[in-house]
Amino acid sequence: MDLLALADFTLVARHGGFGRAARASGRPKATLSRRVAELEASLDLRLFERGARMLKLTEEGRALFERTGQLLTELEETTTAIASGGHSPRGRLRISAPLLFAQAALGKLGAGFVLKYPEVRLEIIVEDRPVDMIEEAYDLVIRVNPQPDVTLVGRAFLHDRQVVVAAPGLAWPAEGAAVPAVVRGTLGQADVWTVAAASGPVALPVLPVLAMSSNMMLRDAARLGVGAARLPLSLVSGDIAAGRLVRWGDVDGAETALWALYPSRRLLSARVSAFLDHLKAAFPQGTPEELAAYMAG
Repeated sequence: MDLLALADFTLVARHGGFGRAARASGRPKATLSRRVAELEASLDLRLFERGARMLKLTEEGRALFERTGQLLTELEETTTAIASGGHSPRGRLRISAPLLFAQAALGKLGAGFVLKYPEVRLEIIVEDRPVDMIEEAYDLVIRVNPQPDVTLVGRAFLHDRQVVVAAPGLAWPAEGAAVPAVVRGTLGQADVWTVAAASGPVALPVLPVLAMSSNMMLRDAARLGVGAARLPLSLVSGDIAAGRLVRWGDVDGAETALWALYPSRRLLSARVSAFLDHLKAAFPQGTPEELAAYMAG
């Protein structure tokens, strides 16, 4: 199979059209169209449904894109790293990161990176809002469960899950009663949390009594027995092990992933590649337990 044609197909699929892919990559639209047609001919498959004003992946095209997109991203990263040879990363690296991960780990991660690469000037901006990487001159963005974005590529480097915890003195409510809860955001009405207990999903009625904007604040309030809380396992595993909090169960279906994202339309710089490797070295398995151990270390 022609890898160049496959790369062009992935580019067009990611951007949703030949024109947008051509503008993003700087390559002629006619060339991209020809290369995709050649790939379809070699596979004897139609990968796109072409309309007068739209381009849509076929079922076969979607399956091919899902399997090859990440593989080609990793191949690009590898070849870029090899091409950079032994040159040490240098220059400014600007990163946007969410509040909780920044508070939990980026102080140590950032310091370790700068000590390893002293010619890099690292700037980390903490914010949870969506950002425009190109307009705001970010080299890398770290986000939790990001929405799909055709202009960005990246990888998940950490996985976590939400658990319901409470202080040892707070008992599971009697049937029909609600337990007091500390929640993130604003106070709302009585709610029901679905907890994945050992016996299966269990409905837990809760009544919010305290609302705050930080998970660390929620953890501190839960420790004092104000109410039950839904928190990332990585943030409370140490408290669970020490007996300061009791794990009532996992929040059903509430898994999260931290992604490192960067623009797909430009080559991966040595600085970004080195920081991705730094993340991988810190969290080789990408588990909540690794993040908890990193915070405690």
